[in-house]
Amino acid sequence: MADEDEHHERGYGKPPKHSQFKKGRSGNPKGRPKDVSSIKAVLKAELNETLTVTENGKTCEVSKLTALIKSLTAAAMKDPRALKILLALMHQLGVGEEEEQVETVDTVDLDFLESQLAQARKKQKRSNSDSADGEGHPTHSPKKNDE
Repeated sequence: MADEDEHHERGYGKPPKHSQFKKGRSGNPKGRPKDVSSIKAVLKAELNETLTVTENGKTCEVSKLTALIKSLTAAAMKDPRALKILLALMHQLGVGEEEEQVETVDTVDLDFLESQLAQARKKQKRSNSDSADGEGHPTHSPKKNDE
């Protein structure tokens, strides 16, 4: 053994024979770990799997997510807790808000237009009353501070 150590070179990149990797044995026996799936990825894959569902006497294949939403909406018709969950989900996802915003904008626009029209009518009445007086001056209305 001493003879082998004497003939073997040592130094940078040349470790002693006893500490070198054996032939056929990896230097990293466990290897690189497999790609670990996140909870989001696992949940997405699970919800995208299909189920065979009988609906109205017909069988069809739908995703688990679709089946879940169908069962939640059916339960919301009877159970107030399910309705609360469904409404919270709809609010979080913004479902049904588009229609409400359009109605709100229309109501605000109508109120604005009505106020503008009322102001225009007041101005027109003032100008008509001014021309009926014969004077080109606007009529002076008494103020509370003019006493």
